[in-house]
Amino acid sequence: MPSGASSIRDDCSPAWEQSLAALAADLHRRAVSSNTVVAYMNDCRQLAGWSTARGVEPEAVDLRTLRRYVAGLSEQGQAPSTVARKLAAVRALFRVQMEQGRLTQNPADLVTAPKRPKTLPRVLKVEEVEMLLDRIPALTPLELRDRALLELAYSSGLRAEELVTVEVGAIDFDAETVRVDGKGGKTRIVPVGEHALAAIARYLERARPALRIEKRDTATLQQEPLFLSKTGRRLSTSDVRRRLRTWTRAAQSRAPAVAQAHPHTLRHSFATHLLEGGADLRSIQELLGHATISTTQVYTRVESVRLRSAYARAHPRA
Repeated sequence: MPSGASSIRDDCSPAWEQSLAALAADLHRRAVSSNTVVAYMNDCRQLAGWSTARGVEPEAVDLRTLRRYVAGLSEQGQAPSTVARKLAAVRALFRVQMEQGRLTQNPADLVTAPKRPKTLPRVLKVEEVEMLLDRIPALTPLELRDRALLELAYSSGLRAEELVTVEVGAIDFDAETVRVDGKGGKTRIVPVGEHALAAIARYLERARPALRIEKRDTATLQQEPLFLSKTGRRLSTSDVRRRLRTWTRAAQSRAPAVAQAHPHTLRHSFATHLLEGGADLRSIQELLGHATISTTQVYTRVESVRLRSAYARAHPRA
């Protein structure tokens, strides 16, 4: 039987099914996002199927077994980032097994993930962001919604998942802040700029009532999703990506760089522009909701590349 990860059974042994169920319960207990739960369960089920096909039960998985598995993933052409993600999921799976006393050590802790190429996040210039936002006419209800949505994304550096979960009552116009439910159920308060606040106020007054199908009392309104679809439901992250693509196409004739922008591009641009403006990394970390400062440090590399480029263009002896 081939050793690669390509030979996978759809079914898993009872022991593996039990391990997968324990992982699912742990992820839900930790309030992990639904997207992460799905990704982790798919990744771990892949390992479970591969191991079942070889007669290897969860408690028998060792360093050598996992190295064979990872080698098979790489042989299939899986990107290093994908392999690293799958390893993170497997590490979580065996962590739960350790907590339940089924294992004495986590075999995935000793497996080295393939080195990932260092790629810098795509960032728009300030004028490119302004051009993108200004291309949204904000006349119809959907245009008013999109302008408010993308203004808030850039103004406060929110993830797409956070944008769609913002409630009406989360916007505090007096304090000029938004309450955000971030990863792992962590809540943070983030400032909102005047342009975004104005766009949200216009949307709430002139557009959202037209999108809100069911009329409820004012108290309930505060717990409703801020951004609604044309059928009155909560937007999905795919809706956010699709609407952003609509407006990047409208703006790309004047600003070609925006053509490849996605929701996270606005978040990256938010952080980079703050750094350029003199904000310290610790403050940016809190605003972004990063668990560790190391995640935020990628923006120092972005700024370093920009400064080196400016130096090369401007210095007579560069």
